[in-house]
Amino acid sequence: MIEDNKIFFAKAGKELEKDIYLLPNKANRHGFICGATGTGKTITLKVLAESFSKLGVPVFLADVKGDLSGMIQEGKDSDDMIERKKRFKIEDTFTYEKYPVNFFDIFQKGGIPLRTTISEMGPQLLSTVLGLNDTQSDVLAVTFKIADDQELLLTDTKDLKAMLNYVSDHHDELKDDYGNMAPQSIAAIIRAIVALEGEGADIFFGEPAINVSDLFLKDTSGKGYINILDSSSLINRPKLYSAFMLYLLSELFEVLPEVGDLDKPRIVFFFDEAHLLFDNADDSLLEKIVQMIKLIRSKGVSVFFITQSPKDIPDGVMSQLGNKIQHALRAYTPAERKALKVAAESFRENPEFDTAELLETLGTGEAIVSVLDEEGIPMMAEHAYILPPSSKMGQADESEVEKAIKVSDLFIKYNTPSDPESAYEFLERQKIQEANEEIQAKEAAKAQKELEKAQAKQAKEIQRSIKSVGSTAAGTVGREIGNALGGAFGKFGKKLGGNVGASLARNLFGTLFKR
Repeated sequence: MIEDNKIFFAKAGKELEKDIYLLPNKANRHGFICGATGTGKTITLKVLAESFSKLGVPVFLADVKGDLSGMIQEGKDSDDMIERKKRFKIEDTFTYEKYPVNFFDIFQKGGIPLRTTISEMGPQLLSTVLGLNDTQSDVLAVTFKIADDQELLLTDTKDLKAMLNYVSDHHDELKDDYGNMAPQSIAAIIRAIVALEGEGADIFFGEPAINVSDLFLKDTSGKGYINILDSSSLINRPKLYSAFMLYLLSELFEVLPEVGDLDKPRIVFFFDEAHLLFDNADDSLLEKIVQMIKLIRSKGVSVFFITQSPKDIPDGVMSQLGNKIQHALRAYTPAERKALKVAAESFRENPEFDTAELLETLGTGEAIVSVLDEEGIPMMAEHAYILPPSSKMGQADESEVEKAIKVSDLFIKYNTPSDPESAYEFLERQKIQEANEEIQAKEAAKAQKELEKAQAKQAKEIQRSIKSVGSTAAGTVGREIGNALGGAFGKFGKKLGGNVGASLARNLFGTLFKR
């Protein structure tokens, strides 16, 4: 609910006489919603998301359990809702409302297709998602550099695999300029890509890629669109889920201009199952995430992390979260009790209750709340009760969801995939050209060899012909000499003339025709 341009989301006190507000101009100091399963995190998320939408602030959230689609329809009275409105003393001010919603789905089944490209994700984030070691990460980064140098687009996974195979096939030629890249490392990267494709990356990476400006829309009444990512299946593919969420944060950080402190955020992100964002992050990436969370508030972006326990969020990130809503925690093991104690100590102590003790006994819809005041100082912890949402509880009617998807301008823009000219197509043509050139070279070599063989054969035939002609000519000359000398020398002269003549003729022809 909105009161005096403030988000009224909870009440505190024994008689629920104290209203709890989240100040929009402090929302970009980020926050978290934590609590065990079934303690009311989803209702809290809905109340905040609806309130931001009413303020004209677009919202992006991941729907892990599939029960947030109801925001597209108005809520209805029930015995429980009537009792809650009476308890919160909001019967006269509370109204049921529906909100503008865009439904997205990476798997392109339950929403507007949501994609990005390999190039936009970049090598460092992709290395983290693929679980690469330092050497493999370096090879992947160099592969991106080679693609950039050769002006080759990396749109989808087949582009990246084609580029890696090219680097492997030409590593001897490339190592002088880019260093040695072992084929074994490249093979390991390709195996990791294939595994990620098994989670749906072959669908997620492609064109047309999402333009983050399309997440900043408002409807004709001025309400900010609530962008819901269907994550009911995606959450079972944690690498792909974390890949998209981290990409979205980094993309916003890169493209949005600095705007300083605003009266309200430009957009608010709710990241459910937040631990998946950090589980596979190495120290280098985690340092960049912390820096990004710290600086992105100056770009008008508010980020709320939603998880079961505060320990799921790294200390460096937690220190940047000023608005805290902590639902009940269950502590059955020593590790859980330690986490509960740490969570309690993160709040300003309220002398009216023991925070750690209260955390274990909170009921559904109750929370310990601490938000920032006008000076940006965390308020004292309050035992608060979260207000009900004004949209439909649970899932919306399927027909309503399908209608909202099909009439969206974004559905028309992103529904049909495209496969532009990119690295795969270029390298495939190059491979075909190289193969054709190799075939032509082999055929030319074969033709040359056959020509040389034919020339050699012809030369031998010429030599045999010459020898045959020479032998006949020599016999004729010998006979003529013998006849000429026959009268003078008789039989002796014939014999001598024939041998000498024949010998002279062989020597003469042999010399002239010898090669």
